[in-house]
Amino acid sequence: MESRDLLFSIHERIKQNISSYVIGQDEVIESVLLTLICKSHSIIVGVPGLAKTLIVKLLSKSIDASYNRIQFTPDLMPSDITGTIVFDKENEKSAFKFVKGPIFANILLADEINRTPPKTQSALLQAMEERFVTAEGKEYLLPVPFNVFATQNPIEQEGTYPLPEAQLDRFLFQIEIKYPKYESEKAIVSKRVINEDFKVNQGVVKLQEIIEAQDKVEKIPVASNIHEAIVKMLRNSRPESTKSQAVKDYVKWGLSSRAGIFLLAAAKGKALLEKRLTPDLDDLVNLAPLVFNHRIILSFKGEMENKEKRDITNEIIKASF
Repeated sequence: MESRDLLFSIHERIKQNISSYVIGQDEVIESVLLTLICKSHSIIVGVPGLAKTLIVKLLSKSIDASYNRIQFTPDLMPSDITGTIVFDKENEKSAFKFVKGPIFANILLADEINRTPPKTQSALLQAMEERFVTAEGKEYLLPVPFNVFATQNPIEQEGTYPLPEAQLDRFLFQIEIKYPKYESEKAIVSKRVINEDFKVNQGVVKLQEIIEAQDKVEKIPVASNIHEAIVKMLRNSRPESTKSQAVKDYVKWGLSSRAGIFLLAAAKGKALLEKRLTPDLDDLVNLAPLVFNHRIILSFKGEMENKEKRDITNEIIKASF
């Protein structure tokens, strides 16, 4: 099967499977799938009750992947995530053994990641970056594929530990899940019940297909004008090199090169999902808010005037095209 057909087929099967229970969140489902095929991680932001956890759980069932959920709390320790060394009295050769933590899964849901202290957040984020866990000087590789989906509640901030910008930069997307539209919400209320058993078709996409798709995304050819457009966007996000007055006025720190690498990967994935040979400029425009918004650091003036990062991203786009 050609690359375009494979990705399109994967997208359609997963979308159909999840949409049977999650109504009106097609853009979120696509963003989650893009995260998966780009070998990356995303953070999902939304108020409780909008199916953040459910989407990730159904995704794991749809591709027959191993799945673990960690409910982050203030007393969670790094070893609760990564695993710990325990004494094994029945093993004569080695008295100690490593017991793997819940991070050893193809898809990990880090629920309310901002509710745990920085030390535990860092243990997770280091594993996300390095793709292995170190215990007593020995490295334990994480499974392939390995994707983390973290969630945050934007309303309640008491007793939370917001992720520093350097840690947020490790996430491909910040996916904002919105309230459903009228007709979608009407369907949700009429069809869903409390404590419903979501019996989706399991394994509609094989894990090997996801691995193949990840490899194919990396090999997609990209025209030079796409590279040039990304570099322009990066430079226009920085006050010292921008053509945008809004960026000069309201941004303290712009985007790093990693943002450009992530945007290119996402654009290649989106092109394949839509059965196109290569990404175009519209892909960059459509995906830029997902990649840029959580990376832009506003200046004091921007914070005081409550400037929206999405508006700043739009100004960056205007200055670049």
